[in-house]
Amino acid sequence: MPDKPLTIATYAAGASLAAITLIYVFGPTFFLDEDASSTRKKGVVGLSNAANDCFINSILQALAGLPDLRIYLIRETHRRKLDGPDMYHVDPERMSLETGPARPARLEGLQKGLVTYALKEVLDRLNERPLYRKVISPQPFIHALERGFGTRISRQQQDAQEFLQHITERLCDEYHAGAKARRNRQSIATAISEGDAASERQEIAEQFGAVAVSPSASKSSEEGNDKPQDGESCSSEDGFPFEGKFESQIECLTCGFKPKPSISNFVTLTLNVPQQSSTSLDACFDVMFKTENIDDFKCDYCRLEHALQSKGRELSRASAPETKERLESDIAQLRQALDNDAETPPEGVQLPDLSQAPKRRITRHMYISAFPKVLAIHLSRSMFAAGSVSSKNLAKVAFPEALPLGSLLSRKNYKLLAMVTHKGSHNSGHYESFRRQMQLVPYSTPHSFGTEGVYSLQGTPNPSVVQSPLISASNPVVASERPSPESPIRGLDSPSIQSLSSQSSLASRGPAPTSAPREDDSSQPSVTSPSSSKPKSIKSIKDKASSMADLSSLKRKSKRTSDRWWRISDDKIKESKTGDVLGMQKEVYLLFYEMDRQSVADS
Repeated sequence: MPDKPLTIATYAAGASLAAITLIYVFGPTFFLDEDASSTRKKGVVGLSNAANDCFINSILQALAGLPDLRIYLIRETHRRKLDGPDMYHVDPERMSLETGPARPARLEGLQKGLVTYALKEVLDRLNERPLYRKVISPQPFIHALERGFGTRISRQQQDAQEFLQHITERLCDEYHAGAKARRNRQSIATAISEGDAASERQEIAEQFGAVAVSPSASKSSEEGNDKPQDGESCSSEDGFPFEGKFESQIECLTCGFKPKPSISNFVTLTLNVPQQSSTSLDACFDVMFKTENIDDFKCDYCRLEHALQSKGRELSRASAPETKERLESDIAQLRQALDNDAETPPEGVQLPDLSQAPKRRITRHMYISAFPKVLAIHLSRSMFAAGSVSSKNLAKVAFPEALPLGSLLSRKNYKLLAMVTHKGSHNSGHYESFRRQMQLVPYSTPHSFGTEGVYSLQGTPNPSVVQSPLISASNPVVASERPSPESPIRGLDSPSIQSLSSQSSLASRGPAPTSAPREDDSSQPSVTSPSSSKPKSIKSIKDKASSMADLSSLKRKSKRTSDRWWRISDDKIKESKTGDVLGMQKEVYLLFYEMDRQSVADS
């Protein structure tokens, strides 16, 4: 009995130690799993602000919330990895872009997509699902951007719109440079294949004489085998999602002549905010796209008509045969130009001086001819006055969540996905970003990656990957190591691994998920159980009702998710709602709209 209190104390101490051990060992995992199993996302990754980088952080956070941009970055980086580094190597003899001369280092950086890779990396890190508070640094992307431009990013003039303009223009240049490099390689490969075919025809002609192969038939067969189809050309691929096109059309109010519209590209759209207490985004669009009248304009059609009348008066006064013949020729050419192309004056015809041409009143209006997938809108709030410093326009701008653009026949619908706000004066302040929490439909590809992995050339839908003679000569092992399409994969159809029970279990579960295209399910043999012919029971009706209830709850959940926003101020993350975002009318500075999927399919 004297040992009983000691035994009880020993048992109590052991139980306490076991409880402490249990909490210490399994406690963190339990709480971590509880956070991980929660369907409610706890937050997003923040960005550190080391040197007044709020204008950089706000733009990166807004870009991270654009799914079409992320799809573009995945496609471009994947394409360049498939093509290989030799495709985008700069030839010293070709050191120019379509826009003008460029340094070899800058041109190679454009073709290889230096900023494209860096932006994809930082956006992937920002779209991670953090189980705890996580903050990363934007410095790697800033360094890559500085290497691409060959200069330092100044922190003195902190303008988020200017930083966004630099990024989008650079990405657009890299896209076009890469597309041009692929076109050049394809043209070289086509020239080499045509040269080899010509030499082969010459050898056949020398050996067989008159029984030589017809060049036209051989060329047509080569074009049918080696020439890429129209759907595989670089012009048919999806372009840069921020790039759109403007068209400016003028019309003479006297003669009604409309010259060809002038076309210009844009990656961001700048709208001037009117100097009033409150306005709307539609009013800002009306200011930009309104029809304006311009006086004292020299119309090309009216100038040719004036020249035609002058030549007619000279012809009535002319007496020399040579002069009459010259004037009659000029009049005939002027009439032909008026009927065909009034913008191009006929060559060899001396027109009256431009100062003598009549002045006309014209109308001009602008419209978007090519809508971008991602519409970045900059609301310019700068006010400039003579003799004073610039100031900030504090007008309230009401903007919608759903934005329709275009005419009734070419209507495009956009949805608000991100926004950047600015608080403060014109020379100082702080930038914040709002990004919508997105839950996209899982993306699947009907193309198989084959047996060589995701970056293999086998079975790739990439139109730029062409097995050219240059690539085959530089890498002869690639063609030899690639398995034949007709060769079966060992072990897939072996009868030893298939039994009646496995077939019945597979039939009950349905076909296995795959990334390759599947045949029509109607051609598959169906296995029906004996109970399938029985009438529906009360239990099956209850199961169907419960599944419908689960579907309705899923719809409500997705609706709540689409209404959830994140308000991001560098490394500080707060949850917000759509109403809170639309209420930032006084601070709104940049808006990011993404085109609706149905509008993309219709276009």
